[in-house]
Amino acid sequence: MSGVDRGAPVPLSVLDLVPVRSGSSATAALHETVDLAVVTERAGYARYWLAEHHLNPGVAGSAPTVVMGAVAGATTSIRVGSAATLVGNVRGLQIAETFGTLTGLYGPRFDLGLGRSGAPAPGTPKPPALAPRADTEVDGLLLPAPFDLRIAPGSRFALQGELLGRVPGDVDRFEDELALVRALFAGTWERDGAVVEAPPATGADVELWVHGSTGGESARIAGVLGLPYGANYHSTPGTVLASVGAYRAAFRPGVLDEPYVIVSADVVVGRSTAEAEELAHGYGQWVHSIRSGIGAIAYPTPDEARATPLDAAAAASVRDRIAARFVGDAGHVADRLEVLRRVTGADELLVTTITHEHAARVRSYELLAAEWARRTAEAVVVA
Repeated sequence: MSGVDRGAPVPLSVLDLVPVRSGSSATAALHETVDLAVVTERAGYARYWLAEHHLNPGVAGSAPTVVMGAVAGATTSIRVGSAATLVGNVRGLQIAETFGTLTGLYGPRFDLGLGRSGAPAPGTPKPPALAPRADTEVDGLLLPAPFDLRIAPGSRFALQGELLGRVPGDVDRFEDELALVRALFAGTWERDGAVVEAPPATGADVELWVHGSTGGESARIAGVLGLPYGANYHSTPGTVLASVGAYRAAFRPGVLDEPYVIVSADVVVGRSTAEAEELAHGYGQWVHSIRSGIGAIAYPTPDEARATPLDAAAAASVRDRIAARFVGDAGHVADRLEVLRRVTGADELLVTTITHEHAARVRSYELLAAEWARRTAEAVVVA
């Protein structure tokens, strides 16, 4: 394929939203997540990260730290983490104590990914609206015109904020809460001249990450502190280069001596292109349910998706996500991931896959891992 870099592939990791399938249940989805974690560890994936979503009938990942414990208890070596723990939803002390507890129970293999969330303080200037632009392509990687999330009605988002106790200014706490978490882990947080410890957070060996979707504050903070950074291609593909560019521009040696970036991608791998395309049906309806503000629906079957096609406006609202999803056989998807890695300079790739049938989702991860391992072995032989 034109534009594919055949250098040594970088590590692959897993992002799991704990999707609920139509006709199934949240309980089944949670058990399927644990099963998938066991399979992907065996297949050679480096990390298993869980997202945080609330009030979504089609997503059971509302308590990711609880699920992380179940995943860690069922596995032995794969790193387990959050992508992301939202500071607007919980305070730094609770975050540090929770991850300290997980580390105490299951050992030092946890990744704490933090994300900024919430409304700014009253009077804060609003960021400019996204400038309209057409799709672009950079060295073989599609960058769809960004979708402006502010145009969504947002009723479900507002209800989440109310029930989680968010208040204006939450988003502005991010940097301070991040500093608190780091100090609690290090055992250096002080009040009135005395160190205040928070066991079992104190001394916990937790790997800290910052996640972001744009070239804004999250990218800057991660860079200034020398932390590893997670950038989204799967959910905000149009801004991924701005995101990683801002991080690298702001980077100063800190926790890390050099920048380290993981980039997410949404993929579906089948035993053939036709099978993968069949499995991929339903994604548009699922993404639209989230972006429209009603909350994620249970993931439909291909037949259910064909029976409920999106109208023109709804289809336009998810076009960027559909266009940026990698769907095909293992060779094709691996080619597209290599392009994503090369263009973004990713040190690692974070793969998320949603299909209606759990067995198909498991097989997708297995097929991709086998192809990736084959390419890695070939690169080692050539070197």
